Amino acid sequence: MSLQVGQPAPAFTLFNSEKQQVSLEQYKGKNVLILFFPQAFTGVCTTELCSVRDNIAQYNNAAADVLAISVDSIFTLAKFKEEQGLNFPLLSDFNKEVSAAYGTLYDTFVFDMKGVSKRSAFIVDKAGNLAYAEVLESAGDLPNFSAINEKLAELV
Repeated sequence: MSLQVGQPAPAFTLFNSEKQQVSLEQYKGKNVLILFFPQAFTGVCTTELCSVRDNIAQYNNAAADVLAISVDSIFTLAKFKEEQGLNFPLLSDFNKEVSAAYGTLYDTFVFDMKGVSKRSAFIVDKAGNLAYAEVLESAGDLPNFSAINEKLAELV
């Protein structure tokens, strides 16, 4: 099932790298950029998330909060966040339920790993509806940040 722009974003509650529960409901009334990424400490994921870190003011100026989700454990995400100096929450979807709800789960990833999040980007608007949805089949590709930034500018 693929999600469509305009429909309500699937609700979720996950643990972040600081071992605290984070719910999408907490962001009601704000724009949220949700980035699913395959695995911490890999080249393209590090490049993507460090780029968001370096451009966080752009998202702040667009009144958008950033959440990044992977199936890594909270402990792996904590180490990754610390080493890379990431300035936004990393959420663990270890049980793969949120990735499945957003239609962003590989059946089989590299080295026969099952159930790894596809690199994806979703914007949830202030009303809790999807304003943008991009699911990439190739983990080597990055989301279209130009299109993401254009959509966020429209939502300010």
